[in-house]
Amino acid sequence: MTVPAPVLSRIEPIFSARLWGAHSLAPFFPDKENLAEPLGEAWLTSVDSHIVNGPFAGKSLGESWRTMPVEWRGTALDGFPEFPILVKFLFPNDKLSIQVHPDDSYAAKHEQAAGGRGKTEMWHIVSSQPGAEILFGLKPGVTRQDFLKAIAGNTLEDLLASQPVHAGDTYFVAPGTQHALGSGIVVCEVQEYSDLTYRVYDFGRVDSSGKPRELHINKALEVTRFGSPPPGKLVPMALHSPDAKKYLLAACPYFATERWDTFKTTFIESDPEHFQLFVILEGTGKLYDSETTFDYRIGEAWFLPATLSVMTLQPAAQTSLLRIFVPSLAAYRKQLQQQGFDEASLSRVLVG
Repeated sequence: MTVPAPVLSRIEPIFSARLWGAHSLAPFFPDKENLAEPLGEAWLTSVDSHIVNGPFAGKSLGESWRTMPVEWRGTALDGFPEFPILVKFLFPNDKLSIQVHPDDSYAAKHEQAAGGRGKTEMWHIVSSQPGAEILFGLKPGVTRQDFLKAIAGNTLEDLLASQPVHAGDTYFVAPGTQHALGSGIVVCEVQEYSDLTYRVYDFGRVDSSGKPRELHINKALEVTRFGSPPPGKLVPMALHSPDAKKYLLAACPYFATERWDTFKTTFIESDPEHFQLFVILEGTGKLYDSETTFDYRIGEAWFLPATLSVMTLQPAAQTSLLRIFVPSLAAYRKQLQQQGFDEASLSRVLVG
């Protein structure tokens, strides 16, 4: 069988309506303005998203992944049966529900029908209005009994730690952490591919038919990490680079995420162990290799195969992007140590 030649491939997003969503997703998606129904999420790497160009053009990401050769996936991911990373933009115009996610162990035991995978994720705040905040973790000393009493009295919000957020902030959301995004922000969420969410409080909202959304209180109680201090935002670690400001935001066994900010020609090297995703947060310009040139713009997600030749990013305007991949965490740690980063620096951004 002929192996399809690796080529940089753009992934078309899928949009999801949400009660808490926005009626305009501009400037990220300028064709999504003056919406009759609010949209809350743009799934950039849904398995149902379609690939725009190259040998897999017109096929869904999930279908393409099942037939992608190792030259596309990478040697470390050759045995993965399903696409491993879900990346989203979220556009909250109201508070999201207070919720919590299970870990892999709990999901494997109790959620096989939903895929059996837990949900570890991170948030990168892309933009923020003055006064924006999130609810992130339970306040110190909150017990299971306090939690149940607050649910019954509609005061659960008072038990979560409120944190102001600003553009550029990053938060790692470990399973078992109670949380809720607030309004007035745009978030890029990177997570292991799972949609398991246990909703515990929805601020009394109802859907278009007048019904409240389902709650999952018993499961939420089983997975919540009572007694853990509320987590804070991560401090990014500056990486060595001659052509862009690069920062490691977070890395765990499921994903690693870097942010690049540049107005200079920037070289992108492939890695035979894994594919890479590039998500454009700001800017326009061109991506090209020795044979092909592509225009890029804000809001796009690009798939870089593992064995593609060196790519070049040529900004036409100040560009910010996220580089996302599935690391071998031990090998990635060793690589960073060889570059001179000490354990104190690594412990801030490497989780697990």
